Amino acid sequence: MTIDFAAPGFIQDPYPGLAELRASGEVTWHEGTGQYLAASHAAASAVLRDRRLGRFWVDREPADVYEPFNLLHRNQMMENEPPVHTRLRSLVAKAFGRGHVDRLRPAVGAEAQRLVAETGKTFDLLTEVAEPLAVTVIAELLGVPVEDRSKLRPWSAAIVRMYEVERSAETETRALEACREFADYLRDLARRRTEEPRDDLISHLVAVGDLTPDELVASAILLLNAGHEASVNALGGGMVALLRHPGQLVRAKADKATAAEEMIRYDSPLQMFVRTAAHDVVIAGRKIEAGARIAALLGAANRDPEVFAEPDTFDAGRDPNPHLGFGAGLHFCLGAPLARIELRAALNALLPLNLELAAEPVNRPTFVLRGYEEVRIGRVE
Repeated sequence: MTIDFAAPGFIQDPYPGLAELRASGEVTWHEGTGQYLAASHAAASAVLRDRRLGRFWVDREPADVYEPFNLLHRNQMMENEPPVHTRLRSLVAKAFGRGHVDRLRPAVGAEAQRLVAETGKTFDLLTEVAEPLAVTVIAELLGVPVEDRSKLRPWSAAIVRMYEVERSAETETRALEACREFADYLRDLARRRTEEPRDDLISHLVAVGDLTPDELVASAILLLNAGHEASVNALGGGMVALLRHPGQLVRAKADKATAAEEMIRYDSPLQMFVRTAAHDVVIAGRKIEAGARIAALLGAANRDPEVFAEPDTFDAGRDPNPHLGFGAGLHFCLGAPLARIELRAALNALLPLNLELAAEPVNRPTFVLRGYEEVRIGRVE
């Protein structure tokens, strides 16, 4: 079957179409995007884990136009394979390992409680809770001053639109400007932290001294974009799912950690992760020729009935839950522990309240990074 990734109906609810695709074959060819699609859990997992498939960055052309975008991606771990990936990831992981995530745990919980407490009888979960929480958390991690944090979400939101299957010229112009501004800002912040180091991730990455200035900027932007985009969309989509399954609220309140994993599985914030074959490789019986691209459809994999009982039902107590929401293999999400802390903190603040959807949520017009533009929630007296 053929999928139109930009069709409004598909954007609204991609899962029936993804189920049809999965039923038609674990791996199929998609003419529109010129790549194979892996729709089953087994096939998507193989795409993520097979070392004969990789991320091999190629600058977008014309290079002079796309240089701000290319600069951020050719120098980041997610777009490289070993040995470059190993070096970049180990340096960032070492900084993570200095206790930055653990030191943020109390602050994340307190900020979630504060944000929820300040909401009114009805509120937009995204703009009033999810987005400010995510920006605060990642800004604290990196060491972005409070007065500059309002810039982060607009920059990130503009850049990640470049990952969609279809983009307008206006979208690309905004993304390239955001790339320039964000990179310039982080270079200046890195310079300030070189002169006056603090207990934050940027200071530690500067102190390591093994990252080039471009690699440091690219690593920081990757952490912010991947970290807070995933967190915002996971909380927004997860709460919509939970409130549409009110019978699951008691179970979610009893075990927020398990409920958080189901939120990530049920409506995956990242729907597509593309890799390229370095050599001929067979995935689910289908030969992928060297040089061909194959996309792991994570949302389809996370609804595979071969792995998940009643996959289209939100089950707040689902255990085990081997979802692929954070990826797998070499490129497994480095920020997954922080995202889990953030999601559980938000649930701790929200679930004691008696809540309901106050209006039909408004979808973002995107597929690869799936989420909502508005999720209005009401407090029930």
